[in-house]
Amino acid sequence: MKKIIYITILFAVLTSCSSLKQIHSNYQLQQINTDGLIRKDQNLDTINTVVLKNWQNFYTDPNLQSLIREGLEHNSDLSIAKLRIDEAVASLHAAKGALLPTLDVAASGSVSKYGGSDATKTYSVGPEVSWTADIFGKLSNNKKASLTTVEKKRAYAQAVQVDLIAEIAEYYYTLETLDAKMKMTEETVNSWTEYVKTEKALMNAGEADQSNVSQAEASLLSTKVILQQLDQQINETENSLCALIGRTSETIARGMLKETNLPQNISGGIDVKLLVNRPDVREAEASLKNAYYNVNVARAAFYPSLTLSGSAGWTNSSGAGVVNPGQILLEATASLVQPIFNNGQNQANLNIAKAQEEEARISFKQTVLNAGNEVNNALKKWQISRNEIQIENQQIAKLQQTLKATQMKMKYGTVNSLQVIVALQSLLSAQLSILSDKYSELEGYINLYQSLGGGLE
Repeated sequence: MKKIIYITILFAVLTSCSSLKQIHSNYQLQQINTDGLIRKDQNLDTINTVVLKNWQNFYTDPNLQSLIREGLEHNSDLSIAKLRIDEAVASLHAAKGALLPTLDVAASGSVSKYGGSDATKTYSVGPEVSWTADIFGKLSNNKKASLTTVEKKRAYAQAVQVDLIAEIAEYYYTLETLDAKMKMTEETVNSWTEYVKTEKALMNAGEADQSNVSQAEASLLSTKVILQQLDQQINETENSLCALIGRTSETIARGMLKETNLPQNISGGIDVKLLVNRPDVREAEASLKNAYYNVNVARAAFYPSLTLSGSAGWTNSSGAGVVNPGQILLEATASLVQPIFNNGQNQANLNIAKAQEEEARISFKQTVLNAGNEVNNALKKWQISRNEIQIENQQIAKLQQTLKATQMKMKYGTVNSLQVIVALQSLLSAQLSILSDKYSELEGYINLYQSLGGGLE
């Protein structure tokens, strides 16, 4: 056995030192160049990034917080992602166990008879130990690769969690927006109802004709259709949110859109280094680390494998003859396997592993770029929505003035009913539009929080 070990050590000395150094090297974290990832025209002079560490500090609505907690506990995608972490941890334990000796207890027996002689019974029982010496790092690199798989699964689970929190918030604010639109439309229905009554009174007095009444009634019916559509959207959104958080469909408790407050600026600016904390970025780098160690495993396949084994036990067969009672048997063996020719399989595996490592490196860089792109888009959406709301507030004020003036003129017979109808329809359209932009502002802020990797704790 000593000779085999000496031969293995001699082979290691004669082998390229640089190649062995590479096999036993550890992955070095990638240096991310974040220059220019966030556009300079985003006007980030002034979101306190402290809130990124905890979603409770970002989503302060008690109803929304309750829904998020329920989703984190019962969402099926997140539960599956967590189970995959357990699978990866089990694989890691198996990889670690491969570095340790194996211990088995073996027992065997036989009965033989030749000619007219008495039957001979032999047996042996005892422990057997086997250990593969990890001289060339194949097993240790397998362990490191398994560890990176655990990191990857954890990052994926965190990515699912971040996306889940954002999706719950989007559904919640969608419901608040639809509620506000419903209330706004109901008020418009009431206005149209009063207007129809007025037109009918004018017709009875001979100051309006049936066409005016019919036009007003058509507008009233059109607004009632909008109410039905909003009711359907609310029902469908509640059903989708219930399915997301793992409960049966029911009414969702919620607040009012007008009571939802958002920061008016981003104090202290955005630290682009926060992108490194994004789960998808960490998942991409874990994939790169995994590919790196798989290359080392492929390299180690070119080197010999040394396996040491031994056994001890009790047997009544000593090799030369059968004796009873039995005696203690001790045995030690060593085997050295050096690949010489295997149809180029080892080289092919190494080439594949190198290509996969390069693919993972490219994917990692692209993930970082995509992260910056998502932040830029979320910032722009947030800013544009805020600007649109300011403009639409001015528009609504003007339309309200127009409606009031038109109604006064109609009272004194200086304008026709068609102008009032147009004014009412324009006002409703603007009011619904500003509610949609309010939701877009909320959505942009949620996307910004999500794109910066917030909500992990």
